[in-house]
Amino acid sequence: MLFSAILTGLVLGGTYALVAMGLTLQYGVARIMNLAYGDIIIAASFGAFVLFTALGINPLLGMLIVIPAGFALSWLIYAVMLQPLARRSRDRGRLEGDSILATFGLLFVIQGVALVIFGSGFMSYSYLAVPIDILGTTIAANRLLAFGLAITFGLGLWLVLTRTRFGTVIRAVAANPASAPLVGINVDSVARFAFAIGGALAAAGGVVVSMYLTFSATMGVIFTMKALIVVIMGGVGNLMGALAAGLILGLVETLVASFIDPGLTLAATYLIFLAVLVVRPQGLFGKAAR
Repeated sequence: MLFSAILTGLVLGGTYALVAMGLTLQYGVARIMNLAYGDIIIAASFGAFVLFTALGINPLLGMLIVIPAGFALSWLIYAVMLQPLARRSRDRGRLEGDSILATFGLLFVIQGVALVIFGSGFMSYSYLAVPIDILGTTIAANRLLAFGLAITFGLGLWLVLTRTRFGTVIRAVAANPASAPLVGINVDSVARFAFAIGGALAAAGGVVVSMYLTFSATMGVIFTMKALIVVIMGGVGNLMGALAAGLILGLVETLVASFIDPGLTLAATYLIFLAVLVVRPQGLFGKAAR
Protein backbone atom coordinates (compact mmCIF):
# COMPACT_ATOMS: atom_id res chain seq x y z
CA MET A 1 0.00 0.00 0.00
CA LEU A 2 2.76 2.45 0.93
CA PHE A 3 4.86 1.64 -2.13
CA SER A 4 1.81 2.00 -4.37
CA ALA A 5 1.05 5.43 -2.88
CA ILE A 6 4.67 6.50 -3.36
CA LEU A 7 4.64 5.44 -7.02
CA THR A 8 1.37 7.28 -7.63
CA GLY A 9 2.73 10.34 -5.81
CA LEU A 10 5.89 10.40 -7.92
CA VAL A 11 3.82 10.27 -11.11
CA LEU A 12 1.60 13.12 -9.95
CA GLY A 13 4.59 15.07 -8.65
CA GLY A 14 6.44 14.66 -11.93
CA THR A 15 3.47 16.13 -13.75
CA TYR A 16 3.34 19.06 -11.31
CA ALA A 17 7.06 19.64 -11.81
CA LEU A 18 6.77 19.61 -15.59
CA VAL A 19 3.94 22.14 -15.72
CA ALA A 20 5.65 24.35 -13.12
CA MET A 21 8.94 24.51 -15.02
CA GLY A 22 7.32 26.39 -17.87
CA LEU A 23 5.80 28.93 -15.49
CA THR A 24 9.04 29.46 -13.58
CA LEU A 25 10.79 30.10 -16.89
CA GLN A 26 8.15 32.62 -17.98
CA TYR A 27 8.20 34.43 -14.67
CA GLY A 28 11.92 34.14 -13.96
CA VAL A 29 13.06 35.39 -17.37
CA ALA A 30 10.19 37.35 -18.93
CA ARG A 31 8.88 38.71 -15.59
CA ILE A 32 5.36 37.71 -16.66
CA MET A 33 2.96 36.27 -14.09
CA ASN A 34 0.86 34.25 -16.52
CA LEU A 35 -2.53 33.46 -14.98
CA ALA A 36 -3.64 31.83 -18.24
CA TYR A 37 -0.87 29.23 -17.96
CA GLY A 38 -3.16 26.43 -16.78
CA ASP A 39 -5.57 27.08 -19.63
CA ILE A 40 -2.73 26.56 -22.13
CA ILE A 41 -2.20 23.19 -20.43
CA ILE A 42 -5.88 22.29 -20.80
CA ALA A 43 -5.90 23.48 -24.42
CA ALA A 44 -3.00 21.10 -25.11
CA SER A 45 -4.88 18.28 -23.37
CA PHE A 46 -7.83 18.86 -25.68
CA GLY A 47 -5.42 18.95 -28.63
CA ALA A 48 -4.02 15.54 -27.69
CA PHE A 49 -7.57 14.26 -27.13
CA VAL A 50 -8.70 15.34 -30.62
CA LEU A 51 -5.58 13.98 -32.32
CA PHE A 52 -6.03 10.60 -30.61
CA THR A 53 -9.80 10.14 -30.88
CA ALA A 54 -10.44 11.76 -34.26
CA LEU A 55 -7.22 11.06 -36.16
CA GLY A 56 -5.79 8.07 -34.34
CA ILE A 57 -2.51 9.83 -33.56
CA ASN A 58 -1.08 8.57 -30.27
CA PRO A 59 0.00 11.18 -27.69
CA LEU A 60 3.72 10.64 -28.21
CA LEU A 61 3.44 11.51 -31.89
CA GLY A 62 0.85 14.13 -31.03
CA MET A 63 3.49 15.95 -29.00
CA LEU A 64 5.28 16.71 -32.27
CA ILE A 65 2.22 18.80 -33.19
CA VAL A 66 0.99 20.08 -29.83
CA ILE A 67 4.34 21.27 -28.41
CA PRO A 68 5.26 23.44 -31.45
CA ALA A 69 1.68 24.78 -31.40
CA GLY A 70 2.10 25.74 -27.73
CA PHE A 71 5.40 27.44 -28.55
CA ALA A 72 3.88 29.37 -31.48
CA LEU A 73 0.78 30.42 -29.53
CA SER A 74 2.84 31.65 -26.58
CA TRP A 75 5.21 33.51 -28.91
CA LEU A 76 2.22 35.24 -30.49
CA ILE A 77 0.64 36.06 -27.11
CA TYR A 78 3.86 37.66 -25.93
CA ALA A 79 4.51 39.57 -29.16
CA VAL A 80 0.97 40.95 -29.51
CA MET A 81 -0.20 41.42 -25.93
CA LEU A 82 2.65 41.26 -23.43
CA GLN A 83 5.64 42.83 -25.15
CA PRO A 84 3.96 46.26 -25.33
CA LEU A 85 3.35 45.99 -21.58
CA ALA A 86 6.98 45.06 -20.97
CA ARG A 87 8.27 48.01 -23.02
CA ARG A 88 6.14 50.60 -21.29
CA SER A 89 6.63 49.30 -17.74
CA ARG A 90 9.13 51.34 -15.77
CA ASP A 91 9.94 48.61 -13.26
CA ARG A 92 9.39 44.93 -12.52
CA GLY A 93 6.52 45.57 -10.12
CA ARG A 94 4.55 47.48 -12.74
CA LEU A 95 5.10 44.73 -15.31
CA GLU A 96 3.96 42.02 -12.90
CA GLY A 97 0.77 43.93 -12.10
CA ASP A 98 -0.01 44.63 -15.76
CA SER A 99 0.71 41.04 -16.81
CA ILE A 100 -1.57 39.66 -14.08
CA LEU A 101 -4.47 41.79 -15.36
CA ALA A 102 -3.79 40.99 -19.02
CA THR A 103 -3.41 37.23 -18.58
CA PHE A 104 -6.41 37.12 -16.25
CA GLY A 105 -8.50 38.33 -19.17
CA LEU A 106 -6.76 35.90 -21.53
CA LEU A 107 -7.69 33.07 -19.16
CA PHE A 108 -11.38 33.65 -19.79
CA VAL A 109 -10.88 33.96 -23.54
CA ILE A 110 -9.17 30.56 -23.79
CA GLN A 111 -11.61 28.97 -21.37
CA GLY A 112 -14.61 30.39 -23.22
CA VAL A 113 -13.40 29.05 -26.56
CA ALA A 114 -12.84 25.61 -25.00
CA LEU A 115 -16.32 25.63 -23.46
CA VAL A 116 -17.91 26.49 -26.80
CA ILE A 117 -16.05 23.75 -28.66
CA PHE A 118 -15.92 20.94 -26.08
CA GLY A 119 -18.56 21.83 -23.50
CA SER A 120 -18.14 21.68 -19.74
CA GLY A 121 -18.01 17.90 -19.34
CA PHE A 122 -14.95 15.86 -18.39
CA MET A 123 -12.90 14.25 -21.15
CA SER A 124 -10.47 11.34 -21.21
CA TYR A 125 -9.19 8.64 -23.52
CA SER A 126 -7.57 5.26 -23.05
CA TYR A 127 -3.88 5.09 -23.97
CA LEU A 128 -1.54 2.42 -22.61
CA ALA A 129 -3.96 1.75 -19.76
CA VAL A 130 -2.39 -1.64 -19.18
CA PRO A 131 -1.19 -2.80 -15.76
CA ILE A 132 2.50 -3.21 -15.03
CA ASP A 133 3.77 -4.99 -11.93
CA ILE A 134 6.60 -3.30 -10.04
CA LEU A 135 7.77 -5.11 -6.90
CA GLY A 136 4.31 -6.49 -6.32
CA THR A 137 2.55 -3.17 -6.96
CA THR A 138 0.40 -2.65 -10.06
CA ILE A 139 0.50 0.67 -11.88
CA ALA A 140 -0.78 1.67 -15.32
CA ALA A 141 1.79 1.97 -18.10
CA ASN A 142 0.50 5.41 -19.09
CA ARG A 143 1.32 6.73 -15.61
CA LEU A 144 4.87 5.41 -15.81
CA LEU A 145 5.22 6.94 -19.26
CA ALA A 146 3.92 10.27 -17.93
CA PHE A 147 6.49 10.22 -15.13
CA GLY A 148 9.31 9.35 -17.52
CA LEU A 149 8.35 12.15 -19.91
CA ALA A 150 8.15 14.69 -17.08
CA ILE A 151 11.62 13.80 -15.80
CA THR A 152 13.07 13.72 -19.33
CA PHE A 153 11.71 17.15 -20.25
CA GLY A 154 12.79 18.61 -16.93
CA LEU A 155 16.35 17.31 -17.01
CA GLY A 156 16.65 18.13 -20.72
CA LEU A 157 15.70 21.75 -20.09
CA TRP A 158 18.07 21.94 -17.12
CA LEU A 159 20.95 20.69 -19.29
CA VAL A 160 20.15 23.24 -21.99
CA LEU A 161 20.10 26.08 -19.49
CA THR A 162 23.27 25.04 -17.68
CA ARG A 163 25.40 23.54 -20.45
CA THR A 164 24.79 25.71 -23.52
CA ARG A 165 25.58 29.27 -24.54
CA PHE A 166 21.90 29.95 -25.15
CA GLY A 167 21.12 28.76 -21.62
CA THR A 168 23.76 31.13 -20.26
CA VAL A 169 22.07 34.03 -22.07
CA ILE A 170 18.68 33.12 -20.58
CA ARG A 171 20.15 32.85 -17.09
CA ALA A 172 21.89 36.21 -17.52
CA VAL A 173 18.59 37.91 -18.35
CA ALA A 174 16.89 36.18 -15.43
CA ALA A 175 19.63 37.26 -13.02
CA ASN A 176 20.02 40.87 -14.13
CA PRO A 177 17.91 42.15 -17.05
CA ALA A 178 19.21 45.70 -16.58
CA SER A 179 22.84 44.70 -17.11
CA ALA A 180 22.30 42.10 -19.83
CA PRO A 181 22.21 44.68 -22.68
CA LEU A 182 25.71 45.81 -21.67
CA VAL A 183 27.09 42.54 -23.02
CA GLY A 184 25.04 42.64 -26.23
CA ILE A 185 22.00 40.65 -25.14
CA ASN A 186 18.62 41.63 -26.61
CA VAL A 187 16.47 41.30 -23.52
CA ASP A 188 13.16 41.62 -25.41
CA SER A 189 14.03 38.76 -27.78
CA VAL A 190 15.29 36.50 -25.00
CA ALA A 191 12.21 37.19 -22.86
CA ARG A 192 9.90 36.44 -25.79
CA PHE A 193 11.73 33.19 -26.55
CA ALA A 194 11.72 32.13 -22.89
CA PHE A 195 8.00 32.84 -22.65
CA ALA A 196 7.42 30.71 -25.75
CA ILE A 197 9.51 27.85 -24.33
CA GLY A 198 7.38 28.07 -21.20
CA GLY A 199 4.31 27.71 -23.40
CA ALA A 200 5.86 24.66 -25.09
CA LEU A 201 6.44 23.09 -21.68
CA ALA A 202 2.84 23.85 -20.75
CA ALA A 203 1.73 22.07 -23.93
CA ALA A 204 3.94 19.09 -23.09
CA GLY A 205 2.40 19.02 -19.62
CA GLY A 206 -1.07 19.11 -21.15
CA VAL A 207 -0.36 16.05 -23.27
CA VAL A 208 1.07 14.23 -20.23
CA VAL A 209 -2.00 15.15 -18.17
CA SER A 210 -4.34 13.87 -20.87
CA MET A 211 -2.71 10.43 -20.82
CA TYR A 212 -3.93 9.43 -17.37
CA LEU A 213 -6.25 12.10 -15.93
CA THR A 214 -9.71 13.35 -16.82
CA PHE A 215 -9.88 17.05 -17.64
CA SER A 216 -12.39 19.75 -18.51
CA ALA A 217 -12.41 23.24 -19.97
CA THR A 218 -12.64 24.85 -16.52
CA MET A 219 -9.71 23.02 -14.89
CA GLY A 220 -7.03 25.45 -16.05
CA VAL A 221 -7.13 27.51 -12.86
CA ILE A 222 -6.32 24.39 -10.81
CA PHE A 223 -3.12 23.77 -12.76
CA THR A 224 -2.19 27.44 -12.60
CA MET A 225 -2.49 27.43 -8.81
CA LYS A 226 -0.56 24.15 -8.44
CA ALA A 227 2.18 25.48 -10.73
CA LEU A 228 2.40 28.72 -8.72
CA ILE A 229 2.72 26.78 -5.47
CA VAL A 230 5.49 24.60 -6.91
CA VAL A 231 7.33 27.61 -8.36
CA ILE A 232 7.27 29.48 -5.04
CA MET A 233 8.12 26.38 -2.99
CA GLY A 234 11.08 25.50 -5.19
CA GLY A 235 12.36 29.08 -5.53
CA VAL A 236 11.37 31.44 -8.34
CA GLY A 237 13.49 30.80 -11.42
CA ASN A 238 15.02 27.58 -10.02
CA LEU A 239 14.22 24.69 -12.39
CA MET A 240 15.67 21.93 -10.23
CA GLY A 241 13.83 23.47 -7.30
CA ALA A 242 10.59 23.22 -9.28
CA LEU A 243 11.33 19.58 -10.05
CA ALA A 244 12.00 18.74 -6.40
CA ALA A 245 9.04 20.77 -5.09
CA GLY A 246 6.70 19.16 -7.62
CA LEU A 247 7.73 15.67 -6.53
CA ILE A 248 7.32 16.62 -2.85
CA LEU A 249 3.87 18.06 -3.48
CA GLY A 250 2.71 15.02 -5.43
CA LEU A 251 3.96 12.65 -2.73
CA VAL A 252 2.30 14.60 0.08
CA GLU A 253 -1.05 14.81 -1.72
CA THR A 254 -1.07 11.09 -2.50
CA LEU A 255 0.03 9.98 0.98
CA VAL A 256 -2.57 12.19 2.66
CA ALA A 257 -5.31 10.91 0.33
CA SER A 258 -4.28 7.28 0.86
CA PHE A 259 -3.67 7.18 4.61
CA ILE A 260 -5.60 10.09 6.14
CA ASP A 261 -8.52 11.52 4.16
CA PRO A 262 -8.85 12.50 0.46
CA GLY A 263 -10.71 15.63 1.54
CA LEU A 264 -7.58 16.90 3.29
CA THR A 265 -5.25 16.86 0.27
CA LEU A 266 -5.87 20.51 -0.58
CA ALA A 267 -5.42 21.51 3.06
CA ALA A 268 -2.13 19.59 3.22
CA THR A 269 -0.93 21.29 0.04
CA TYR A 270 -1.55 24.78 1.37
CA LEU A 271 -0.22 23.91 4.83
CA ILE A 272 3.14 22.94 3.31
CA PHE A 273 3.05 26.02 1.12
CA LEU A 274 2.44 28.31 4.10
CA ALA A 275 5.15 26.58 6.13
CA VAL A 276 7.69 27.16 3.36
CA LEU A 277 6.68 30.82 3.10
CA VAL A 278 7.17 31.28 6.85
CA VAL A 279 10.44 29.35 7.22
CA ARG A 280 12.07 30.05 3.83
CA PRO A 281 10.32 32.87 1.94
CA GLN A 282 12.84 32.49 -0.91
CA GLY A 283 11.73 28.88 -1.44
CA LEU A 284 13.32 25.57 -0.56
CA PHE A 285 16.07 25.95 -3.14
CA GLY A 286 16.04 29.71 -3.75
CA LYS A 287 18.66 32.18 -2.60
CA ALA A 288 17.83 34.80 -0.02
CA ALA A 289 17.76 38.38 -1.29
CA ARG A 290 20.70 40.51 -0.22
